[in-house]
Amino acid sequence: MSVLVVAAFALAWWLGCYLLARDPTRPLLHRAAAALLTYATGVACGLLAPYVDALPLATLEQVLLCVPPLAWAGVAVGLLAEDLPERRQIERGWALTSVLLLAMVPALPSPGRLVVLAPMIGAVVVLWRFRDGTRRRTLTGPLTVAAGLYAAALAVVLLPVDVGAHGLLLAALGLDLLILGFVAAVADADDAGERLRPDLRRSFAGALFAGLLAGGPTALALAAAEPSPALVALQLVAVVAAMVAVTVEGAVRRSLDRIAFFDDEPLRAEREALWLAADALPRRRERHRVGELDEEEFHRLTRRALQHFRDTGRLLRSPLADLPVVTERLLARGVPPEVPLARVTELRAVLREAVAALKPNGAYFGTTEDWRYYNAVYFCFVVGLRPYRRGGGADALDRDARRALEWFRRHVPERNVRLWQAVGARLVAERLWRQARAGGVARPATRDQERRHSAQNG
Repeated sequence: MSVLVVAAFALAWWLGCYLLARDPTRPLLHRAAAALLTYATGVACGLLAPYVDALPLATLEQVLLCVPPLAWAGVAVGLLAEDLPERRQIERGWALTSVLLLAMVPALPSPGRLVVLAPMIGAVVVLWRFRDGTRRRTLTGPLTVAAGLYAAALAVVLLPVDVGAHGLLLAALGLDLLILGFVAAVADADDAGERLRPDLRRSFAGALFAGLLAGGPTALALAAAEPSPALVALQLVAVVAAMVAVTVEGAVRRSLDRIAFFDDEPLRAEREALWLAADALPRRRERHRVGELDEEEFHRLTRRALQHFRDTGRLLRSPLADLPVVTERLLARGVPPEVPLARVTELRAVLREAVAALKPNGAYFGTTEDWRYYNAVYFCFVVGLRPYRRGGGADALDRDARRALEWFRRHVPERNVRLWQAVGARLVAERLWRQARAGGVARPATRDQERRHSAQNG
């Protein structure tokens, strides 16, 4: 049975690291990864508990197994529609409840620790309540079933009932959390307009090979010799190192390049560009599906592309890189459309021109009402200003960017900037949508459209 538990430990650690590496900026992935990694740490404590009497590892195992339901609730909340008015209050309630329960759980008796199931059950109920307003309705069912199975298995683990199958229960908990991680990965891929299966399959194959290579020798040693805490710990550390190395191989490659080619900046830049293109290929949506985008999804992907305007890796994976207008512009310049980085460069040019259409005429920079959408989108997305982040220097900025940075910090609340970004991004998306449907240059958005979008978003 220990083999099954070690397998569950390895898979949970791999998927948790994969979710973190997939997009480090996504809270939804952070929460699912937290559930998987805390479970894996709890399993490790349980595997070491029989050999270490000086530490309360069995108790620590129970406490760590109580963390995934809180993270599970966060994943369920993260699946709610972003424009849901109640979402901010629900997020705050989940965060506050989770902090309070995390502080209480270590002091509670084993049966009392089942209180951590309450936020998970409540979040699943809320997800069903607002299910019609989300694009991910099909994920609600699997998430609910897996949550129910996890709750049942955790109750058997924590209640004073000896069923004689502790290892099987731990493996069942791991299977439920693998479903949770997969649901989070599907939701993230859907949001980004990316493919999931090829990239996940590639990562799993690498994890399987690395896990067997790293953990196999210690597993044979454990089978041939008397188990000891040193051998068990060595096996767990080897598996952890293998899973981390597989999921963060991009960062490892970049670090090795900086060491090996420290004196050759052009070579490092070329290799970085090639690695970005190679990493993006398994996650790029099939080109023929770009024409199947509906208007609302096109608007959402345009806003995401604007948010990641300066991130080459994410733009490489964006479906907008395969827009017909991008292909036409490349052909007009005599550049092969099959070159991924050329597509990113042209997509940036298309987005920049659409953003420039929001700019009022007659001045380089202004702060009147006519300028608000352009300022919020251009300076925060295209230029990359972070007005409300501490430590953001203005030394490398031009005059207009410095003036914009000062204006945002002194006179514009962050909430207003987010509203203007939403409206401005939608205006950019509408322009590109009309351009794609008409096959020509679209006219700038009218003031009536701006007022209509402003009313819808605030």
